[in-house]
Amino acid sequence: MNDRLTPAGIQRELPAELLERLTARFGDALSTARAVREQHGRDESPFDVEPPSAVVFCSSTEDVADAVRLCAAHAMPVIAFGAGSSLEGQLLAVQGGVSLDLTRMNRVLEVAADDMLATVQAGVTRLQLNDELRHSGLFFPIDPGADATLGGMSATRASGTNAVRYGTMRENVLALTVVLADGQVVRTGTRARKSSAGYDLTRLFIGSEGTLGIITEITVRLHPQPQAVAAAVCSFPDVASAVDCTIELIQAAVPIARCELMDANAVRAVNAHDALGLPEQPLLLMEFHGSPSGVREQAQTTQEIATGYGGSDFAWADTPEERSRLWKARHHTYLSALQTRPGCRCVTTDTCVPISRLAESINDTVAEADAAGLPYFIVGHVGDGNFHVGFLIDPKQPAERDLAERLNASLVRRALRLGGTCTGEHGVGLHKQEFLREEAGDQAIGLMRALKQALDPAGILNPGKIFR
Repeated sequence: MNDRLTPAGIQRELPAELLERLTARFGDALSTARAVREQHGRDESPFDVEPPSAVVFCSSTEDVADAVRLCAAHAMPVIAFGAGSSLEGQLLAVQGGVSLDLTRMNRVLEVAADDMLATVQAGVTRLQLNDELRHSGLFFPIDPGADATLGGMSATRASGTNAVRYGTMRENVLALTVVLADGQVVRTGTRARKSSAGYDLTRLFIGSEGTLGIITEITVRLHPQPQAVAAAVCSFPDVASAVDCTIELIQAAVPIARCELMDANAVRAVNAHDALGLPEQPLLLMEFHGSPSGVREQAQTTQEIATGYGGSDFAWADTPEERSRLWKARHHTYLSALQTRPGCRCVTTDTCVPISRLAESINDTVAEADAAGLPYFIVGHVGDGNFHVGFLIDPKQPAERDLAERLNASLVRRALRLGGTCTGEHGVGLHKQEFLREEAGDQAIGLMRALKQALDPAGILNPGKIFR
């Protein structure tokens, strides 16, 4: 056996005996082909890591449990794989191991319209679920941008553009089926909207990034489709004005459904990619949900507040097609920005701060990024104090990567000083481990390690993530 020491620990080679046992159990659903392994060994982060030794395509909770049980017998790492859209290296096989692809677990198991909930397998994507719900009068609101799987969204505690009104995965998951490190299957939570029965194991696994268990089924809350929906774009003279407008909107209790910031760099990128023709200055992309009269009232109040900060008259997207085109462009900002600098890589980061400190956090970030001279873009779910920065670097220039990481460290530590968090929705993965320690403190990290040790004593579940 030729195990190899890496900065994240021992990278293990796949034992021949384990490969034989996996092949006997999974047959053609097991692959060791280089191309398949490479596909499962990269995400949207800037990290380059050797791919996993094998990939198992699971179709059921039983498949996952059997694969984990076999790997546990050989102390072989297992990493759950969904859509591959993580941004902080969550799915990378930093210690080698077997990738468990859950995309074939794509069945909507139940839609209980009367209870306003649905139960799905982990490989169901948010768009797939909403397509299933289109005639029910209900929808699932969590919208992180990428067409992520609900298993991955649960594991990373995803949120997205609708979080300001509908919350995050933490608030919208009622129950889980989880495979533990020894192959045991546990079910957490119930169909009830609340419970005081024992420890909240559901929330323990939400956001654990696959380090405590592998989520295979999820029961989620659904919400009524609003009677009326209106989307509008409002441009501002600078980022500070757009952020100050957002702060007043939230403090005035306007029940806005979406409030997204795009800086001028992001607007230029989506204009070039999607031919939108938006004014190339900072803007808020907003959406209002409710009754027709409620939507009109929200829009009127918002326009009045925006005008006080130099905001333009609203440009309305009146039809579902126009709204879809706008939100599709917003969700494609990352890919659009990559095309503005061919061959570049993107070092992405996000933070979240109390809404009253958002202007300070973003304004200082903009000043530092402009002074550094590195191409960047900013988008943000500013209605809940969360924003993202992408630094576009030449991968052949290590100095640019170093600069991006220094800027990242500065803006994250700024968020911590302002009472915020090192990540609002990307998660910790490989990228935010030191910042998590600074945010939570050694005692809290010790408690997290104790939980990890209790549930995964051999350390086979997505090792090297969250803490080293």
